[in-house]
Amino acid sequence: MKPKSHQAKKESPAPKRESTNSRIARMPFASVYPHYVTKVEKKGRTKAELHRVIEWLTGFDEKKLKKVIDDKIAFEEFFAQARLNPNARLITGVICGYRIEEIADPLHRKVRYLDKLVDELAKGRAMEKILRT
Repeated sequence: MKPKSHQAKKESPAPKRESTNSRIARMPFASVYPHYVTKVEKKGRTKAELHRVIEWLTGFDEKKLKKVIDDKIAFEEFFAQARLNPNARLITGVICGYRIEEIADPLHRKVRYLDKLVDELAKGRAMEKILRT
């Protein structure tokens, strides 16, 4: 019989949890877009109104939006290519449990801007108010 070793057993490190911000960064816009469409249409708004809101925030017209969706561009690249509306900073409030104006990560804040605009559209808010005009 071999003597028992008193050497401590090496434990494998705990798996690293991916941060919410990095998951959002890698998430394709195309995977979320159909949910936006469903949400607004279920509440009586149109895809055209959704596209108008997205264009106001990002500068993406119909052609560019279609390319982003077809190419399955991740949110990180989506917002890197976007020309964010200067009035986006006026988008405030709580969405998905986050107070938008307190979100430190710029990408996460931009994604929540978009979520908030879609939510306002679905709730029947007037387009002039959604677009902060």
